[in-house]
Amino acid sequence: MVDELTPETVRERIDRGDEFDLIDVRGDDAYADGHLPGAEHVTIEELEETVVDRDWADDVIVYCYVGKSSIQAARLIEEYGNAESVASMAGGYDAWEPVEASTAD
Repeated sequence: MVDELTPETVRERIDRGDEFDLIDVRGDDAYADGHLPGAEHVTIEELEETVVDRDWADDVIVYCYVGKSSIQAARLIEEYGNAESVASMAGGYDAWEPVEASTAD
């Protein structure tokens, strides 16, 4: 079962400087338009091809548009990757934007 983290929790982990892989599985244009600080862009298709060979951090957080595709991606990493903990960001980038806006004030 993949854990889901709130955008606020992800923001706190970024602010603390916690070490984890932050993976954005949205499309190229969406990533170019904006993404979480430190996020790496890996499409679902790329993930399917590289999940086994990649050296994952102990902790991985995945996000997408609204939190659905990221659950699938997190399950893929959990099953085939070497990470100890994998989570999806609940609500995806849509839920992140208000959190980011509130911390920018």
